[in-house]
Amino acid sequence: MAMTSARGSKPKRNPVDQGGARKEAIAVQLEEDEDNEPLVLGREALDVAMAWATIGIFVIVFLGIVHYMSLVLIPVTLAVVVGLILGLVADKLGRLGVPRSGIALMLSSLVFAALFLIVNSLAEPFATLVTEGPSFAERTLARFMPYLEKQQWLNISPATFHTGPMSMQSLIENSGNILGVVTANLTPAIVQGLIFFAALLLFLYGRLRLRRTIIMAFPKRRQRLMTIRVLNAIDRVLGYYFATASVMYLALGVVMTLIAYFGGLSMPVLWGMFAFLSSFIPFLGITVMTISVAIAGILTHDTLLLALLPAVIFFSVHLIMENLLFPAVMGRQWELNPFVVFIAILFWTWMWGAVGAFLALPISLILMTVLAELFPERKTVPNLPG
Repeated sequence: MAMTSARGSKPKRNPVDQGGARKEAIAVQLEEDEDNEPLVLGREALDVAMAWATIGIFVIVFLGIVHYMSLVLIPVTLAVVVGLILGLVADKLGRLGVPRSGIALMLSSLVFAALFLIVNSLAEPFATLVTEGPSFAERTLARFMPYLEKQQWLNISPATFHTGPMSMQSLIENSGNILGVVTANLTPAIVQGLIFFAALLLFLYGRLRLRRTIIMAFPKRRQRLMTIRVLNAIDRVLGYYFATASVMYLALGVVMTLIAYFGGLSMPVLWGMFAFLSSFIPFLGITVMTISVAIAGILTHDTLLLALLPAVIFFSVHLIMENLLFPAVMGRQWELNPFVVFIAILFWTWMWGAVGAFLALPISLILMTVLAELFPERKTVPNLPG
């Protein structure tokens, strides 16, 4: 009788367990109700939207000011970047006992001498190009006309360049307008050059004082130590990168001079200088340089193989240098996303023209170095594009 009663009785649940199960069921039901309810924007969402809108307006206004004040900001920014690149050299000269005024005069004079040599070497080829521009255009059209005639969708024939807006006479007349534009931009370029050298001289002279002012602007010791670490990292990255890049790209310029000389191209020294300068603009520089060498080869040689051979050799040498030699020398200490660098080049070229293209990589290096020092736990180690 006792055994039957035991089998027939139901086990009783603990009141605590029953309460927990009831709460879980209510929570599940509330989650289901929330999923089924339509999304309603509350005050918090509107506050977030207003905050982002304010930031967006500030960024747009800031970019407008940067573009509007480009006449002054371009040379000043370039002077600061060049001064930061020369920071390691300035520190070594300071340890040797050279006064600040001597360091500023010495380094700014070296920069002036380098730019003068580049401009002086480009002056004669540019004058020759302007003088022989019409005959060069005629030779170019004669060379490419058979290929253009095969492309029927272009609707181009020899008569196209004898009458109408694309005639040689119109092109020669428009060359005067081009020279007028160049002449009109010459005065602002001279003003910007003077601003650049004055800003570079003053920045190199007061670099340590400016550095001390930035550090002491932060009230806490931890913040000051962080600022010192960031400034040291910027000097180290810019100095080491551009010193290494200058040596390697100078070697590339010498190689390009030899390629142009043995490849039958005119003005081989000019091609070498273009290779040296264009290599400081990642991606776009090598693309423009390779296309230019290919066009020059097609205009120089009759056979397609000989015409494209200088461009193929230059592209191969540049590819080996960027993907093998440069990472081997630089190591994997810093990282820049190639897509970010490409977008930065497009943006700064749109904002500031050719100078902006040269400044895109240093500005990206500075920003990525600051972020890497402020957030060291997020550091990764890929290749730095050249």
